[in-house]
Amino acid sequence: MLKDITLGQYFPGTTLVHRLDPRTKILMVIVYIVALFLAKSYVSYALMLAFLVTAVAISRIKPRALLKGLKPLLIIIIFTAVLNLFYSGGEPLVSFWVFTITKEGVINAFFLVLRIMMLVMGTFLLTYTTSPIALTDGLESLLKPLKKIRFPVHELSMMMSIALRFIPTLIEETDKIVAAQKARGADFESGNLFRRAKALVPILVPLFVSAFRRADELADAMECRCYHGGQGRTKMKQLHYARGDFAVLLVGALLLAGVIVLCHFGL
Repeated sequence: MLKDITLGQYFPGTTLVHRLDPRTKILMVIVYIVALFLAKSYVSYALMLAFLVTAVAISRIKPRALLKGLKPLLIIIIFTAVLNLFYSGGEPLVSFWVFTITKEGVINAFFLVLRIMMLVMGTFLLTYTTSPIALTDGLESLLKPLKKIRFPVHELSMMMSIALRFIPTLIEETDKIVAAQKARGADFESGNLFRRAKALVPILVPLFVSAFRRADELADAMECRCYHGGQGRTKMKQLHYARGDFAVLLVGALLLAGVIVLCHFGL
């Protein structure tokens, strides 16, 4: 299950999506999320799905990688779908004991599952096609106006970038610890819920120790390189919008406008 967590991974490439300015991709993800939550019907969802499929095809990211990232969320998706399936009003389709499945419940559950899946895949596509450094620079540039009110924009962007970068590292470290504990005879699958939770202690303790050790090493490395925050720092690569960025932003604006129009007419 841990190997299925792909958040924070970056797949290098030379496609149009990879070459876009990170600010453009961040803004497009925001527009995509807003449009996705505004979508209410089959037509608007079909439009959003077509946009996502097109973006994935252009980026040349394997759909298997996106679907793999959904596995850790499978239980949450199923639980959310079941809640909407049984607890939505409307015309009853099937009724047994105290549970009643309605037509509206089936539709709501379908749209909610589809929305969560598209939301996760669209967000993962950002991290798959954008390096952590570029993501940090783009986020810092977008939040730059907040510096006027003394908001720590650079520090916040740096923390988010480090957190994303360390997710694959911690997952790899967890796999090593689990394998080492199993080699010593540890059992993480048998017993009741309390015993399984207690069996995680030999994993969590060395994982926390390793995480703090890595954080301390990273702090020492940044201090040795005379890192003192964002004040007075320069960048080796300056961000510049290109024609492709403006074209993509225009597509995003048209997408959002199209979903709003479709929702207005109930489509």
